[in-house]
Formats: sequence, C-alpha cells, structure tokens
Amino acid sequence: MNIALIGSGGREHALCRKLMVSKKINNVFCIPGNAGTAKIATNLNINFLNFKLLLKNLKYHKIRLVVVGPEEPLVKGIVNFLEKNEIKVFGPSKFAAQLEGSKSFMKLICKKYNIPTANFKICKNEKEFKNSINKFNLPIVVKADGLAAGKGVVICKTKKKAFKISKQIFKGKFKSSNKVVLEEFLEGEEASYFLVVDKNNFIQFGTAQDHKKVFEKEKGPNTGGMGAYSPAPIIDNRLEKKIITRIVRPTLQALRDKKEFYRGFLYVGLMIKNKDPYLIEYNVRMGDPECQVIMPRLKTDLLKVINYSLKNKLKKLKLAWEKNKCMTIVLCSKGYPGNYKNGKVIKIKSIKDNKNLFIIHAGTIFNNEEIVSNGGRVLNIVSKGQDYNQIRKKIIKLIKKINWKDGFYRKDIGWRVIKRL
Repeated sequence: MNIALIGSGGREHALCRKLMVSKKINNVFCIPGNAGTAKIATNLNINFLNFKLLLKNLKYHKIRLVVVGPEEPLVKGIVNFLEKNEIKVFGPSKFAAQLEGSKSFMKLICKKYNIPTANFKICKNEKEFKNSINKFNLPIVVKADGLAAGKGVVICKTKKKAFKISKQIFKGKFKSSNKVVLEEFLEGEEASYFLVVDKNNFIQFGTAQDHKKVFEKEKGPNTGGMGAYSPAPIIDNRLEKKIITRIVRPTLQALRDKKEFYRGFLYVGLMIKNKDPYLIEYNVRMGDPECQVIMPRLKTDLLKVINYSLKNKLKKLKLAWEKNKCMTIVLCSKGYPGNYKNGKVIKIKSIKDNKNLFIIHAGTIFNNEEIVSNGGRVLNIVSKGQDYNQIRKKIIKLIKKINWKDGFYRKDIGWRVIKRL
C-alpha cells in the first residue's frame, strides 16, 4: 500500500517515522517533506494546495491513502476534494476544520453548548472593537479569527497595545482573518489533550504540554512551540473525565446537530484553572511539537489507528503506550519568530540516532548534499526516559554537540514538571 503524507515540518517527520514501521505500507510519499523524511521516504516537491496537481501525482504514484499533517489544506477542503475523487483521506472535512480555521465558529459553539471557555466578543470592525474593549479587564487577549501560523494570539497588558494589534488584523495582517476575537485572560496552566475521532466515537491519544513563548521563563512573543513533553502529569483521570464530559462530547454533538461529523486527530488546547478545564482552542490535526513527543511513545501501529477511524471502528481499538516519558527541545533559526535567514548549513550527518535519543527534522532541506535550514523551527531533538530532568540533560548535551552557531533554543523546557519532582 502506498501512502501520501502532506506537510514538511517536525510533525510530519514524526508521523512518517511511525508510519514507516508498519508492515502493511510499501511506500510513504511526503509532500513536500524535508531533509529528514527524504532519508526514510520519498519526497515529492509539489504544492499540496494545488489540489488538481496533487490528485494527478497521487494517481500517478498509485497512492491509496492520504494523511494530512498541517491545518491549512484541511481548512481549505482537501478532505472533501480527495473523497470526491475516491481517494481515502484521514482528516476532518472543510466544515469540521472550522474548529481551528475560525475562532469565532469555535467560540459560538462553546456559547451554545455551555462549554467552559474564556468570555469573549467577536468584533467585525474597529468600531465594534472600541465598543467592546471596556467590558474586559486587563490583560486582555486579542486573537485573529482565522489561521495565523501560531502568531495570531497576543496577550495585551494595555489597551493601547490591544488597539494596535486589532488594527493590524483588521487591515489584513493575516490573509485568513477579517474578524477579531476579544477574549478574557485566563490564568492557569496550559495543557494539550489529543484524540483520534471517527464518525461515532473517539479514543484518547495522549497528553502533552508545550512552551509557546520564545524565551526562557515564558517571556517574549508566541511561537509555534519551542519544546514539549508527554505525558502531562496535570491531566489525571478526574480531570480527563471533565474534559470529555464538558468539552469533547458537547463539541462533537454540536457538529452532529449540524448534520456533520469529525474524523481525524483532534487537539484540545486547555487552560487548567482550579482543577477545572477551560477550552482555549481546537487544532484539527496533531500539534507541533507535541506530535514529536507523543508518536515515540505509541506502540500500536499508526496505520491501524488510521484505518479503524476510517472504518468507524475506533470503539473496538485499544491502544498500547510505552511507559517512558518523552521530551523535545526545538532548535530554531536566530531571529525566529521574527526575521531569520534560511540556507544555513547544519552539520549533523555524523550524529547517529538511537532508540531513546534522536533528531526529528522540521525546517530543513538538502542543498548540494548538505542539510540546510529552511524555516524558523529547524530541528527537534527528542529523548525518552524515566525522568524528565535527565531527559532534558541528554537533549541539551546533544544540542551542544550539534553546535549550530546560527541557531538558538530554550534550556528550560519542562521547567514546570521538573519543578514538581
């Protein structure tokens, strides 16, 4: 069986590694992939947002199943298009993908179905924003309604900054956003809860916590994620029941009430406050870099999980997980999440992966047989073990060995969980 995996980041390399161990897969084609996927699979350097070109290549390579990594093609309707052309695809429909593609869509579901979330106001223009801002205390959260590559959420300590950010969004800073969601600031601890969903059921697919701020001690602007660890000890059985009862089931019911359903990975972004979960956001795919710490712990064949979802048989599936903990630290290009330069050589060919310490590629490509940077988040150094503190030390030791002078990383990933030990 030939499979196509859409995307080029660390998440896709992690998924590719897991799919490659399945005995039922002949070839994995990564579209477009990166330098890491090129070593283990076949990269196809085409624009996956050109659906007709994508379909032509899928048919040429006799690909029977497509696994979609990033959110943008899902929001633009890749699942509907491929299903219409009789190609199996794992991911949510264009309608269901609005859970991530439109924050206002998600928040209105929360309001109608009493799902715990921060108080909010959807503003269509500057006048509505001006009339609404005084109803919120500072700090205040300003969000772009549509996709913004992890950069559309700003916590504003002053009204002046809130007005500045909202103006940028209304003026089209993010192509997908013409609305602003103004939101109450919730103080607590963030955590990520993952599911695999089919038409009728869902199964828990791991927990993680990530670090979105670019600098140590949670300072600086938001990023796509500077590191993560799994499992998240804050999510115990009691909290999990609250997440499922108060958040997950009502959301899936909301889609069913609209004669729609969800299929694929579902990422529930949470704020835990006084031992109660509040929904911050949904992602309609695996998180990045959370995927990089969940996949190495999964013992069940990933293709089996996907097939059970496609056949609506998740109720019959029991997952097996390693007892090991897992952490990743992201090695980024200097300047990220602002301006940075691509094409910087990274010398890692001499570094050998092992079972418990390995490199997952994110923003990399091959150039004249050399691995060079091709993005803000470049490498994920991943380690497994019994103790988060020892895992982090191993990762940092390997990063120092890589000694990439054009990059930087956070040395305090996992500080909350390590502090608790």
